[in-house]
Amino acid sequence: MPGSRKDSRSHASPELRSSHMDLDLSGRVAVVTGGSKGIGLAVVRGLAAEGAHVVCASRTPPPEDAVLHLPVDLMDPQAPTTVVAAAVEAFGGVDVLVNNAGGPPPDVALPRFGFLGLSDEDWLRMFDFNLLSAVRMCREAIPSMLERGGGAIVNVSSVMARQPSAANIDYGAAKAALAHLTKSLAEEFGPQGVRVNAITPGPVRTPWWTDAGGAADIFAAVTGTDRDHVLSSGAPEMMQLVTGRFVEPEEIADAVLLLASPRSASTVGAEFVVDGGMLKAA
Repeated sequence: MPGSRKDSRSHASPELRSSHMDLDLSGRVAVVTGGSKGIGLAVVRGLAAEGAHVVCASRTPPPEDAVLHLPVDLMDPQAPTTVVAAAVEAFGGVDVLVNNAGGPPPDVALPRFGFLGLSDEDWLRMFDFNLLSAVRMCREAIPSMLERGGGAIVNVSSVMARQPSAANIDYGAAKAALAHLTKSLAEEFGPQGVRVNAITPGPVRTPWWTDAGGAADIFAAVTGTDRDHVLSSGAPEMMQLVTGRFVEPEEIADAVLLLASPRSASTVGAEFVVDGGMLKAA
């Protein structure tokens, strides 16, 4: 791999990363989509702390100087070609791909409720952002991984892929398709050394929830409460979170890094649920 494999200590919050385990990610080339905030930013920081060469593909740059940022719109079919070409030029190839970009497409606010109000355009944009962006990134990155003898892909799904709801029906369907894609790619490329797995987060304290006009404000308007109540206890109670709180982005990032690591060499086609106990089915 290009670059030195120097030992690197994690600099994330001590309550979430109290001890260091060498994940053998130092010197590896990792592409993270949607890495400028929320879960993606936590993944970018975690990979950088492990000594990886990180390429962040997002519309806005992350607040990290040591990261190669590609200012792309992942709903542009040409964006993955640009991203992978930049990773190859800068670092020689791609070893890890984290398909994190997803959620509401630009200018869309979630949650939204009901099926009948969704147009074909709504469905197409949701699937473009949450499924086809990952399809295109995988199609571009896998050849580089095969040339380098293998790699790891981690797709960020959602509990809504597993727990259908009258809210965000198009989003849940897109994430269910992403889960299917994960297992299909694992079956095809796992024997060639490319491991493909998925993370299934529950509600995570990200800008999707906390930004003005975001999910917390929408839920507050629907339930007749305020955003602080939604974030502190209203949403966790409504979603029956065993932990009684939102998942933190760093907790998702820890699981992503483990799946990206060669330490997970026998984990292929798996789905890791990190949801605060939201899903109840066995």
